[in-house]
Amino acid sequence: MAVSTLLLSLMCLASGGANHDPVSLRPPRHGGVYVVAHRGAHQGLPENSLAAYRKAIDLGVDFIEIDVRTTKDNHFVSIHNSEINRHGRGTSLRVADLTLAEVRAIDLGPAWKGEPIPTFEEILDLCKGRIGIYLDLKDAPVESLIPLIQARSMEHDVLWYAAPRTLDQVKALCPACIVMPDPGPETMLPPLLKRFEPRVVATVWRYHTKNLVDMCHAAGAMVIPDEDFGGVAKDIESGVTPRCWQKALASGADGIQTDWPEALIAFLDKRTR
Repeated sequence: MAVSTLLLSLMCLASGGANHDPVSLRPPRHGGVYVVAHRGAHQGLPENSLAAYRKAIDLGVDFIEIDVRTTKDNHFVSIHNSEINRHGRGTSLRVADLTLAEVRAIDLGPAWKGEPIPTFEEILDLCKGRIGIYLDLKDAPVESLIPLIQARSMEHDVLWYAAPRTLDQVKALCPACIVMPDPGPETMLPPLLKRFEPRVVATVWRYHTKNLVDMCHAAGAMVIPDEDFGGVAKDIESGVTPRCWQKALASGADGIQTDWPEALIAFLDKRTR
């Protein structure tokens, strides 16, 4: 299904269904496929850093994937793991046991002194009007995050990736927000489509199939799979086009979450010349 047609069908579904508000995602910038930079464009940069997010913006990525956790004093920061490595000291500290000031004092690596772990608000302000956000909710209360998004009128710029119960809460508190459930195995997709009537569905590579994509498209939902992260790294190091990218596009996927956004953009742009 062409992206423009799918977006139109999403808007029609949204305006006609009791559970949807009209929404229009920005069209993808490269070859009709959304590019999601996993933890930012972090090749040569610290992942989940403002530097990696700025690089993604400069590249023309459609969405950055961020991980959100809560500090001891109830601030929100972007970091994947529950613990932070203190480089050169051989120790790790739990994010939940640290204040924001303590988190910000930890360097992201020996070569990145002065590049602090970013707050959620900093990320929102950087991204507003420039790039979408794929929000992987690790450990943070949605009732506190939603007002920060609403204050910036970014409800349609953030895709929420979280557990089903959490997405139920997002829908209840923010009907305009875009929940993005992940069914896991394909057998779990029909009840998920019924439960959420989602506009976007996420999949991990091991469960991604053409049939899953077809079912989502029939329900008016786009599909953004993760790539085969290890497989892509091996393919790129071998100088070949990652096979999972080709398989994802052949399946009709509407986007790809990648650790290699610059290479994926070059691949997509070359396909459409």
